[in-house]
Amino acid sequence: VILTNCSSFVACDFCSIFTPPLMDAGIMLATGHTWKQQRRFALRTLRTLGLGKSGLEHRVQEEAHDLVDFFARKPVDPSFALFHSVSNVICAVVYGHRFSREDETFHELIKRLCSTSCVSLPQLYEIFPWLMSRLPGPHKKALACYDKTLQLGTSYETTFNPILFFLTFIYKSLIFHFQSKDEPKSTYNEDNMIYSINDLFLGGSETSSTTLNWGLLYMVKVQKELDAVLGPSKLICYEDRKELPYTNAVVHEIQRFSNIISVGMPRVCVRNTTMLGFPLKKVQT
Repeated sequence: VILTNCSSFVACDFCSIFTPPLMDAGIMLATGHTWKQQRRFALRTLRTLGLGKSGLEHRVQEEAHDLVDFFARKPVDPSFALFHSVSNVICAVVYGHRFSREDETFHELIKRLCSTSCVSLPQLYEIFPWLMSRLPGPHKKALACYDKTLQLGTSYETTFNPILFFLTFIYKSLIFHFQSKDEPKSTYNEDNMIYSINDLFLGGSETSSTTLNWGLLYMVKVQKELDAVLGPSKLICYEDRKELPYTNAVVHEIQRFSNIISVGMPRVCVRNTTMLGFPLKKVQT
């Protein structure tokens, strides 16, 4: 029902768990003009940087190789390691390089991102925002990742490879910021850049790493097909999917069969409409 009338529910509702400074910023928390401009910029920039093409394939292969080496050392809970590897691919796009597993700054960012995606009290926070904002708990770490992202994002001038920097999301954001600084309705600024980067981590790391966690449960028959078609030493690439029908089917079925996220972002009506015969007023959640 919502999909057939999606234009009436395109706006995002305000979540109490996010503080006012984050309202209408980035992509996930934005609405209206800000959301349209930031989303358009993000999609266009990610495609330029290799999204959906073979340009990022070597980055994924590099992380896959590092992940296999990590798993080979000793038995370990794969959840955090998968989250780390997926986030490192995003780092290659955003910052121009990956971080080692021993990097404390990046390790802290990953921990805070995990805390954000695993907040267990969103319903209570929505009902009692004043109370929950003063109680200790995992919800207090929900915004801490923004500070760490800001720290990484503003240190590029002294720590990052200047050549690789020209192929990053940050560089593209700054170019648009300078080109549109005289436009009154421009949303290209440092705040939106940081929030959009964080949205890339939250939207990409959690969903992809959860998919991979589920995928580990279905890997026995997949491994047999990979060994039979590719052998034990060849790195898999996108073109190999044509010779791996079972593996290709499993990848698609994981996201259909398994829960990737428990709930989506709340939506609000942008005009008076009806759903299942019930009238919904404008700005109703």
